[in-house]
Amino acid sequence: MPSYTVTVATGSQWFAGTDDYIYITLVGTERCSERTLLDKPLYNDFERGAVDSYEVRVKENLGEIVLVKIEKRKYWLHDDWYCRYITVKTPSGDYVEFPCFRWLVQDNEVVLRNGRAHLPQDDKTSLVKQHRTSELKMRRKTYRWSEWQPGFPMSIDAERHKDLPRDIQFDSEKGVDFVLNYSKAIENLFVNQFMHMFQSSWSDFADFERIFVKITNTISEYVMKHWKEDFMFGYQFLNGCNPVVIQKCTKLPDKFPVKNEMVAVSLERDLTLQQEIKEGNIYIADYEVLDGICPNCTDPCTKQFLAAPICLLYKNIQNKIMPIAIQLGQIPGKDNPIFLPTDGEYDWLLAKIWVRSADFQHHQTVTHLLRTHLITEMFAIAMYRQLPAVHPAYKLLIPHVRFTIAINTKAREQLICECGIFDKANATGGGGHVQLVQKAMKSLTYRSLCFPDMIKSRGVEKQEELPTYFYRDDGYKVWEATRSFVSDVMSIYYTSDERVQGDDEIQAFVKDVRNFGMQDTEHCEFPKSLKTREELIEYLTIVVFTASAQHAAVNFGQYDWCSWIPNAPSTMRKPPPDKKGLADVKLIIESLPDRGRSSWHLGAVWALSQYQENELYLGMYPDEHFIEKPVKEAMEKFRKQLVEISSTIKNRNEGKRLPYYNMSPDKIPNSVAV
Repeated sequence: MPSYTVTVATGSQWFAGTDDYIYITLVGTERCSERTLLDKPLYNDFERGAVDSYEVRVKENLGEIVLVKIEKRKYWLHDDWYCRYITVKTPSGDYVEFPCFRWLVQDNEVVLRNGRAHLPQDDKTSLVKQHRTSELKMRRKTYRWSEWQPGFPMSIDAERHKDLPRDIQFDSEKGVDFVLNYSKAIENLFVNQFMHMFQSSWSDFADFERIFVKITNTISEYVMKHWKEDFMFGYQFLNGCNPVVIQKCTKLPDKFPVKNEMVAVSLERDLTLQQEIKEGNIYIADYEVLDGICPNCTDPCTKQFLAAPICLLYKNIQNKIMPIAIQLGQIPGKDNPIFLPTDGEYDWLLAKIWVRSADFQHHQTVTHLLRTHLITEMFAIAMYRQLPAVHPAYKLLIPHVRFTIAINTKAREQLICECGIFDKANATGGGGHVQLVQKAMKSLTYRSLCFPDMIKSRGVEKQEELPTYFYRDDGYKVWEATRSFVSDVMSIYYTSDERVQGDDEIQAFVKDVRNFGMQDTEHCEFPKSLKTREELIEYLTIVVFTASAQHAAVNFGQYDWCSWIPNAPSTMRKPPPDKKGLADVKLIIESLPDRGRSSWHLGAVWALSQYQENELYLGMYPDEHFIEKPVKEAMEKFRKQLVEISSTIKNRNEGKRLPYYNMSPDKIPNSVAV
């Protein structure tokens, strides 16, 4: 009587084990085994982290094992189980791997295919075709699109984290409770005494040190000491939290009438402003997207204000980016003066603070929330709906969307919802952040998610012109390594452009992103289909890069750059100055966040800058969705490239007062999960 040895691996995360009954059915090309209970006498089966083996006896050989069916049935109370994988040893001694990496909940069953990736056009038998179809049919019922706010990218149809499918929930919801984490951060930072002191201003700049945690020789300490300096202000456009706004100025916009005589004293090359523009030494940061956004009015005791400034920047002879003119509104006029470095000390300082506050709003809502969190969730939902587990693109993407839908659902539940934490300290709280995303969506294009295109579109691609733009330089390296990895893997399965065109599932994935995720807005220019391998490789590279490197670059530096409150005010309590000569220390302090909002802001940037426990960094793939040797070789090559990039970045940072490491692969998590 033939015998098959079935090895079952249970997950090692909390509560992964089960006491429920587990049954297995082996499905071969010739016949099926009987439904068999996996149970060993006097043994505690399926404990957390366990790898257990069982014998499945059959009357006749089953042929090639194509599918494995696992069923979980209640023993006493329903006890969820996380199955990592199943391996079947055939009577002839061959091993067949069946990756699972799924939760079985209630009285549930899953049907697994062997671990080899297959395109839909390669499935020939009705058995595997039917399995593929039924899996996607079930997934589309489970992963439904929903519009959280009009004009947003579509999100998952779940109001709370606990409503999500178990497979995409966090292992422990407690670990991602924003209220709990922010409260912990506030306690750890010793700012409890200030967190309820709304409307209470600090006494002077030094007073902010009462909530500032000094960590010697760090960026945050350097920012605290040098935040008033023009060099520090300009440097952040290149390597701060929001290094995506600066662009080369080829022509001054009419709405920003800076004259040569205004800035001549700041120019160092004996050239006029127009000549400097022609030489490529002038840059601009325009926060037009903030114009018309309603400021937070959830607290009737504190008026809050927003501005939509324009800042002119100059690359001096030392290649430093220096601010030379700031206008705090979009419409020029007497009540909207152009502030200059030659103005009074506090007029110029207050103008820079307003730019930093606008940059903070843009960073949090557009660069961070919209362009990494929400966009990655959109890709993830389309992936679950249109790509079965056997598809190579699913296997490639699944590690890079881990926990993203969960963290976003939790954010909609606690952070960015009405009366959420975001409302407590941010000028765009109370609905302004919703308006801002809606407005920013109108300029979000597919090409702007492609890192090299995004850099080039702003005219900042040349290393010799901006030699200290480390975000760009490191980003190029990580993008190329990621693209090379995606190409190596996808080329195994797509040997021609025709293979891409003939893949109905990948075409449905791309179509779902555009038609539902982006709601088929014409301006977005997301592709409706993919015609070549190169297009497919670029598309998947965008997904992986956005979820990993781009998110890391704009997320994990938040405490570095935003913990010193005057450098990144989350709100402003006085309107932008409409004339020069008004500013003094008193006005600036009264404009900056009060003690309560400062404390909530500090707790937020601390919590958001923390890595997850057991973080998986770029290139780490402990869940073996792929079993093919060529893919594993591609992964190893990718890891070696990432190690080299990390080493190069580490060497460059040696001795720097302001090291840049946010794009270092050893600090880039695989996915958006915080």
